Amino acid sequence: MKPVGAITRGTTNPNRLRRVDNYVAYRCGELLRAAADPLVIDLGYGATPVTAVELRSRLATAVRPDVTVVGLEIDPVRVAAAQPHAEPPHLLFRRGGFELAGLRPVVVRAFNVLRQYAEDEVAAAWTAMTATGAVLVEGTCDELGRIATWTVVEAGEPATLTFSARLSDLEHPATFAERLPKALIHHNVPGEPVHTLLRALGRAWETEATPFGPRQRWLATCRRMRAEGWPVLDGPARWRLGELTVPYASSSSPSTERSV
Repeated sequence: MKPVGAITRGTTNPNRLRRVDNYVAYRCGELLRAAADPLVIDLGYGATPVTAVELRSRLATAVRPDVTVVGLEIDPVRVAAAQPHAEPPHLLFRRGGFELAGLRPVVVRAFNVLRQYAEDEVAAAWTAMTATGAVLVEGTCDELGRIATWTVVEAGEPATLTFSARLSDLEHPATFAERLPKALIHHNVPGEPVHTLLRALGRAWETEATPFGPRQRWLATCRRMRAEGWPVLDGPARWRLGELTVPYASSSSPSTERSV
């Protein structure tokens, strides 16, 4: 099966994806526990396989010890270089792209992959990666993983949008604008829902300035967003981690959803 997609830039770092790994364990843990074959794909792991190795370790600890992670890369050189890190049968590396090498995973994590594609290519990629029923967690982050956003996609349709930050480094929620998923980053302009959402988040953060530290400020920000009518999901247990999740519809107009 010929891989579908393009070779990514390959930039990666240890612990870069720890925030989304934690979220995958939380959001998809029950699905993986119930699965006969708890298979997770790390699509486009990059120049080194460290993020796939870390994902397998975290899910084995937090979800179930027999979870299998398969790292997929289009570049055969990267696949060959990753083989010394494989731990069959639970950590494997293969050549593949959006077609997922013909596998049928429960979860797909695709991070810092679609950012190099055109916006009008996102919908087809989402559809391909969820075609066999997988839950897709797709997003982007900075080089050290301190600022991240991601979308959960099911059956080709975006369900939620999450903002996540290392709160001790968060100066202002406006920082998230630089790391929006590809489907939204070009829509952060006045009149678009994601712009309105980020403006509201910024105002809440400014209003809730406190001497008690960034975690308390973020918790108060999340509470204020909910009090102002934003459909903030989850609760303080996730907010304390520097997360805020909303339905994707809160960030995207119907026309935008169709275009992506």
